[in-house]
Amino acid sequence: MITSQSFWSISVNELFNKLQTSVSGLTNEEAKKRFASYGANHLKPKRKANKFQLLIAQFKSPIILILILATGLSLFLHNLVDASIILTIVVISGLLGFWQEYSASHAIEKLLAIVQIKAAVLRDGQQREIPIEEIIPGDIVILNAGDIVPGDCLLLESKDLFVDEAMLTGETFPVEKSVSVIPSDTPLAQRTNAVWMGTHIVSGNAKTLVALTGKSTEFGKVSEHLKIRPLETEFERGIRRFGYFLGEVTLVLVIIIFAINVFLHRPVLESFLFSLALAVGLTPQLLPAIISINLAHGAKNMAQKKVIVKRLASIENFGSMNVICSDKTGTLTEGTVQVESALDVNGNASEKVFLYAYLNAFYETGFTNPIDEAILKYRKIDLSEYRKQDEIPYDFLRKRLSISVTYGDKDLMVTKGALTNVLDVCSYAETNEGKKVEIASLKDQIQKHFEEFSILGFRTLGIAYKQIPLKSLIDKNDETGMTFSGFLTLSDPPKANIADTVARLKKLGVSLKIITGDNHLVATSLSKKMGLSGMEVIAGPELRQMSDAALLRQVNRVDVFAEVEPNQKERIIIALRKAGNVVGYMGDGINDASALHAADVGISVDTAADVAKDAADIVLLEKDLGVLVEGVKGGRMTFANTLKYVFMATSANFGNMFSMAGVSLIIPFLPLLPKQVLLTNLLTDFPEMTIATDRVDDEMVDHPRRWDIKAIRKFMICFGLVSSVFDYMTFGLLLLILKSNELQFRTGWFLESVISASVIVLVIRSKKPFFRSKPGKYLFIATLSIVAVTSIIPITPLGNTFGFSPLNLTTYLLLLMIVGVYIIVAEITKTIFYKKIRF
Repeated sequence: MITSQSFWSISVNELFNKLQTSVSGLTNEEAKKRFASYGANHLKPKRKANKFQLLIAQFKSPIILILILATGLSLFLHNLVDASIILTIVVISGLLGFWQEYSASHAIEKLLAIVQIKAAVLRDGQQREIPIEEIIPGDIVILNAGDIVPGDCLLLESKDLFVDEAMLTGETFPVEKSVSVIPSDTPLAQRTNAVWMGTHIVSGNAKTLVALTGKSTEFGKVSEHLKIRPLETEFERGIRRFGYFLGEVTLVLVIIIFAINVFLHRPVLESFLFSLALAVGLTPQLLPAIISINLAHGAKNMAQKKVIVKRLASIENFGSMNVICSDKTGTLTEGTVQVESALDVNGNASEKVFLYAYLNAFYETGFTNPIDEAILKYRKIDLSEYRKQDEIPYDFLRKRLSISVTYGDKDLMVTKGALTNVLDVCSYAETNEGKKVEIASLKDQIQKHFEEFSILGFRTLGIAYKQIPLKSLIDKNDETGMTFSGFLTLSDPPKANIADTVARLKKLGVSLKIITGDNHLVATSLSKKMGLSGMEVIAGPELRQMSDAALLRQVNRVDVFAEVEPNQKERIIIALRKAGNVVGYMGDGINDASALHAADVGISVDTAADVAKDAADIVLLEKDLGVLVEGVKGGRMTFANTLKYVFMATSANFGNMFSMAGVSLIIPFLPLLPKQVLLTNLLTDFPEMTIATDRVDDEMVDHPRRWDIKAIRKFMICFGLVSSVFDYMTFGLLLLILKSNELQFRTGWFLESVISASVIVLVIRSKKPFFRSKPGKYLFIATLSIVAVTSIIPITPLGNTFGFSPLNLTTYLLLLMIVGVYIIVAEITKTIFYKKIRF
């Protein structure tokens, strides 16, 4: 195992010997042994859903731990039955949370496996794709543009290899790499014969030998010191603040209630248990489990619509997104590039131009791209007389690709790329008569043709060539003094339903911004074909001259950013966010990673470059805005269902517990025993656990929503007070009218408390009247079941165990009447609340 050895300072053969591998890679058998020895290629162990740890986590709440200790003391002193009941309820609640969270975590693991990032390795001499987690020292890895480097590797072969090492060295520009041996004390940024885990290939290709993986890598050492955590989303921050808020309220209330009960000379231990039981009822201890369940259920539903969520917390940002930025290729267009024509400088069809384009596409070995596929599909040409000599791969700085071939007794270099970039390396142009002329004399004519093609919506590439010495290798310095041969025009028609899809996004409150490298004429032509007239366009050169302040003022009204350079994408995203938008960015290219990181929601596709897929929060299994529309709806539905639990935890439950605390100060006995409080809390939890499956009204997904702790606080005060009013009506009924004894009071209050808290869920789950919004099947069944179970508990042996007594029919009917009036008043309150507070 190599740990301290500076592998970049030894020869390839020496490293082969140390790692006991060869140029054909490891055998499958040896790979299995090494994987068992080295372990998975992670910077830190992957958090798996460990059953025991997850179970213990359900009982980590300080309040739960104190309650268990106090119950243990009660058990030790005298009360075996009550203590056992309390412990049983606590264990059942914990088991429910455990089962739900464990199921959710397993579902997410299966979804993430769909969008695993893989690397090309040699095993048994054959190239195959494996997850980067399975890469081990001794593997031979093939790297191409867009790939993430899966370990610290020594170069065996490389061709025009440029690597982005910014995350490791801070170097802004890509670093050129080549095969060599360098001194062991060479600084990291100057080790040009090695590539490092976590960096990514910008251009070129390489064959590498993996020396170190996981924590042993340079990136692993850095990450151990930094312990980087993902940035907290607005949703996570809101949930955390909400939890703190309820925790503070609970702590103050518990201390006051306990102190007053002791002052009234009630049994200290029973008063302490009662206070703790109230704390359990007030504290949203199910909040983490409910959120996990909701997000996991939302992620599963979104996966069925071809949207894979990599980071669960991003679902909320996805739902609150009001701007989506996207390239046009494959998203707004069909994504099936077609060759329209190969033309000479005069705009006439040219077989020679197509031949050169075909040679370039046929022999290039970089990353697969739709343009080369379109050229090869357009027409087959017999290249048996040609032999490839060398290649200069495409990169996003040059925006061109060159190959050299031997034909008879001549060597030819052919270059294909963006028209402007090809013209930059041309000194001559070939006329339709086959004559070479100075290119300056035809520049205006070439530009005129380019504009004509662009107005028609065609993407235009330039084709150039030059004779080179026989059998010579080529590099970027050879891309000069070339002869411009002609144009290759390509089309990618807009999707048939794109106008409807954009309209659907707009209806959901999401604006589309097109960010494309194509020129402004092509972008404008596409906009018209999509039926999107009147769109405002800014081109890259104009954007370059614009200050950040000027861009901030204009960014909201601009619909299309054309001729955009890769480094300008991030600037546009940041400006949109500063302008108050929640921004999604959809990208799949090598140069999209920084923009994906800058956006509130980074969205990529399963076929994207590794670096883009790795940077994304959400991965689409199909590159289609229609899929995105469904994903946005799914995100909003998940957020809406999470808010329902928050509303429930801050209304009926909170109101009931608050009322119970208050009445305990004015009656000579505890309104409910600790075991009864915990039973109440357990029963009201059941319907809430089905929230993830609840239906969501259309108006809850028709526009972006954001976490609003102030609105939630107002909701809690408003509905908590309504709940308390009817709680005190129940106390008055039981004490003043029915003259109930201690057992009857507790039984009546238990019935009203559980039934009202369960039924009110059906009211506050929707802005509509409850009879006009159909609840989810499981929520409805759970609610009815709890109402039925609660109603019969007092007349069963279980009721006697919990300290309840049977009640007469009159009491049941009067309690039912109070619950009925409570529902009506809650409906009226809800209508008034949502008229005054938009949420």
